[in-house]
Amino acid sequence: MPTLWLKTVVRYLWRSVSAGARNIVTVRERYRAVMAARETRGTILLREWLSPTQRAQFDASKSFDVVGGDSGRRYRIHYGRVTNVHEIDGAGQPVTGWCFIPSGGLVAGDVMLSQKIALETDEKTALAVANRFKI
Repeated sequence: MPTLWLKTVVRYLWRSVSAGARNIVTVRERYRAVMAARETRGTILLREWLSPTQRAQFDASKSFDVVGGDSGRRYRIHYGRVTNVHEIDGAGQPVTGWCFIPSGGLVAGDVMLSQKIALETDEKTALAVANRFKI
């Protein structure tokens, strides 16, 4: 009798563990699908805000150039969320890196769009809060 009871309990526990593992896999897949959809929407929005020249640049190299609204300096924004803004010299070579992002859990396209708008409209304030790094 105790053996039968033990087998029943083990079988019940095994079913519960299996069901839990399937739920974890399902949740992980759903999370990945949601994040992929958010990333796609962010990239679409970014492309809508880019000029035709910037869009062609982005399509070719996943980066685009922006001219600072205050100083007229050129910056190249690379695909990504952090350490992706590089100041460019006249020869098109990176001089200095800048890292600044908006708060919140934004996808790369949204971060890049906010960096573009910040540099074009209020470059001084954006660089005042940015972390500078060597390239």
